[in-house]
Amino acid sequence: MKKMLIVDDDKHLRTLVRTYAELEDFSCREAENCTQTIQEITQTNYTIIILDVMMPGKDGFETLAEIRELTECPVIMLTARKEEYDKLFGFNLGADDYVAKPFSPKELMARVKAVLKRTSGLEDTNITFGALEIKEKAHSVRIDNKKVSLTPKEFDLLIYLAKNNQLVLDRDTILKNVWGYNYFGDSRTVDTHIKSLRDSLGSYRRLISTVWGVGYKFEFFQHEQKQQIN
Repeated sequence: MKKMLIVDDDKHLRTLVRTYAELEDFSCREAENCTQTIQEITQTNYTIIILDVMMPGKDGFETLAEIRELTECPVIMLTARKEEYDKLFGFNLGADDYVAKPFSPKELMARVKAVLKRTSGLEDTNITFGALEIKEKAHSVRIDNKKVSLTPKEFDLLIYLAKNNQLVLDRDTILKNVWGYNYFGDSRTVDTHIKSLRDSLGSYRRLISTVWGVGYKFEFFQHEQKQQIN
């Protein structure tokens, strides 16, 4: 059975979400703070977590960071804060979606379905380059078993480059495959995200080389350590 954890200090909101979730055949549990949340996820393998940003004690961002140390379970954050910075911060920590308060419970359930379809529909692919491990289905990147925080687009970019190991890719090709054919940005978008991705990868930034006048190449050689795709 699908299992949902609803985390919010507002009992009325928890009850509202639970009512609609149970109509969608979810088995629901509730938590009202970070401590209860961590206790729940160490005892139960949840299908999805609904997490409020504004909570007493440790807020939703701090709670999400602790969740991501334990599980890659999809997380949808609820927030009354409209600032773009807050959303970007949450995505960087590993949030899968955001829903702004006040919200329609039906819309929230539609978001839940979309997130679960997206996360469960991916091919279960693990890619390893030395100490760099990419888990596509879990949307996770680790170096020396330490989590690397990437934005969703940085993760998509890394996956695309890694799957084309040792191939030179021009900027237009990267744009079409990572951003989509309907994206009308210019090549500087690729350059900006490559820089940010390199910064996040630390010493493994060397895997992404610039091919002057053309684009970029992800380059890991078999003699360094065998690439494994499971």
